[in-house]
Formats: sequence, structure tokens, C-alpha cells
Amino acid sequence: MAVERFPVEASHILMFARSVGDANQIYYDAEYARKTEPGTIIAPPTFVQSSAQFDPDYFLRPKIGQPWFGSGKEPTGIKRESSGGGGGGGGGGLHAEQHFEYHRHLKPGDVLSATVKPGKTWEKESKRAGKLVFSESVTEYRDQNGELVITARSVGVRTERPVESK
Repeated sequence: MAVERFPVEASHILMFARSVGDANQIYYDAEYARKTEPGTIIAPPTFVQSSAQFDPDYFLRPKIGQPWFGSGKEPTGIKRESSGGGGGGGGGGLHAEQHFEYHRHLKPGDVLSATVKPGKTWEKESKRAGKLVFSESVTEYRDQNGELVITARSVGVRTERPVESK
């Protein structure tokens, strides 16, 4: 996901923290935050994932007038093809890992841009799913001054064949 402009606002931080059930006062109480090491309200660790909401082409966002596959099994009636899903022989793909490297705290007033580049790719063999192909995507979040704030690494995996449930 590439985002040209992701404004970080205190209300966004508060709502994000509430949505993930994190009641730490540093995410919403300016007086409390002033007494902490950062000295200001900061964003929770995974907050940059919400930058997807500022990407008009984000593939998981429903598009008006277009079928949406949703996040569950056929919630909107769209049928996924049983063959050709993932890595060749009818397998599938999934999000395997997420890593964040923080170069400084993210705070209200920051305006981020995000650029995505490919990372490493590697393979492993699985008894149940055949060949597993792992691929990494690296997203760099920079602030309004062009300074690197957060580096996010996402790892996806595609299976050669579907894994039958037991």
C-alpha cells in the first residue's frame, strides 16, 4: 500500500487505541503524556496499519457498486475459485508475519507518506501443503520532513496446494 498523505491526529490515535483495547493513557491524556519519557501523546505500536484507510485503492476496502469479498468466508456471496487460488496447484495465501522497526515515536501532528518495496523471497517444503513460497514487503513511513519514522516488514506465504482440515 502506498500512501501519499497520512495525517496523524490525536483523535485517530485515541480511536485506534480503543479499537485494540489498549487503555494506556499515553495514547489520549496530554497531561499524563507530558510526564512520560516521550513527553507527548504517542501512537500505539501498530497504528501505522491504519494508513490503509488513506489509500483510496486499498484492496480490502469495499468499492461502491462492486462486489466485495469481505474478510470472512463468502460474506457477500462472492464465490472464490477453488483452483488457482495461491501458489500454483490450487493452494492459498496468508499473512504470516508482521515486523515493525521504530526510528522514533509517532505523534499527533505528524503527516506520513508510505512507500512500499519488495523484500526477500524464500521457499520451504511442507508435508501438508507442498512448497511454501514466502515473500516480504517493506513499507517505509516518512514524516513531513522526509525523516524515516517506521519501517514495516510484512511476510506473506503461498502454498502449493490446499491443506485439508482434519
